[in-house]
Amino acid sequence: MLSFSDVTPGERIVVRYRLSVDAAGIGGRFSDALGELQAVTDESISVQTRSDLVVIPRSMITHAKLVPPAPARRRPRTPRN
Repeated sequence: MLSFSDVTPGERIVVRYRLSVDAAGIGGRFSDALGELQAVTDESISVQTRSDLVVIPRSMITHAKLVPPAPARRRPRTPRN
């Protein structure tokens, strides 16, 4: 897993994290956050996704890695006549 001490805010990352944990400490539902790292604290990280700022408790993170920059958007296709 990625060490957040090696990542600087502004770098693009993907993080998989648990959505909930039961009484036994086991969580079955996961989600991913893809975007720019905004902040890292001892308790959580913040990722700016395309639609929202996601604050993820570090204890819920299962995987994280750096990803390359997003590809340039393609121009819309024009209909053929």
